[in-house]
Amino acid sequence: MLRNLLAVRQIAQRTISTASRRHFENKVPQKQKLFQEDDGIPVHLKGGVADAFLYRATMILTVGGTAYAIYQLAMASFPKKPE
Repeated sequence: MLRNLLAVRQIAQRTISTASRRHFENKVPQKQKLFQEDDGIPVHLKGGVADAFLYRATMILTVGGTAYAIYQLAMASFPKKPE
């Protein structure tokens, strides 16, 4: 039993360690250059359209959630009178 377990372990380890690895281009220097430019754009928007969309969606959800919370607090503080 132990021999079988060790054999399975060895096969699994060999399979994982010999798998081909993808080599990606290092884009860090390009991103550093982009984010360190002094072009008047805030850092949280320098990523392009996706950053702008995420920023606007976050702001809309934040303002909407705050308004809804204030509305619910107002409704809870003035309960309806029973008729």
